[in-house]
Amino acid sequence: MRRMTLASTLLLTLNAQANAMSLAEDTYSHYVDDKGKISLPVDFRKTWSHLGSWVVGDKQAPGFGFHDVYTQPEAVEAYRATGEFPDGAVLVKEIRSVEQGAQTTGLAQWAGQNSVWFVMVKDRQQRFQGNTHWAEGWGWALFEAKAPKTNVSKGFQTTCLGCHVPAKASDWVFSRGYPTLLNVPQ
Repeated sequence: MRRMTLASTLLLTLNAQANAMSLAEDTYSHYVDDKGKISLPVDFRKTWSHLGSWVVGDKQAPGFGFHDVYTQPEAVEAYRATGEFPDGAVLVKEIRSVEQGAQTTGLAQWAGQNSVWFVMVKDRQQRFQGNTHWAEGWGWALFEAKAPKTNVSKGFQTTCLGCHVPAKASDWVFSRGYPTLLNVPQ
């Protein structure tokens, strides 16, 4: 097993911080307008890091379905170096229906059609005070499959807070379900 020296750890941290600064510039020019309107990133599945997956199996639950969460590679790098999401990190949670059927291995379940996307944007500078979609250090948005360009969230208090209260201690993010964020020994 390779041990990292203090110098190499410091270098990785400084590199992650530099990439994180560039990340904020990119995010606030591509995914958030000057009024705080958040857009659903396009092609995030192709180029972003998959953080992890959840399944909410209770058909009566508001989040029923397969949950896959993505972020920019720079956000993963910064999180691994600091334990926090950097300014400008974007988290996209894609929720898809649950499909099932008999397979040669037995009854199987898999992700079906998209239903909604939740988008969170880290805002360490509190850029949009007074905007109901920005609270607790994040921007919050909800997009439905039938109209993916329209944020249908009623704001953080109404649409997002109820589900995220259990994650308050971890910066409002259910990070325990995201193995990609863990530093794995080499």
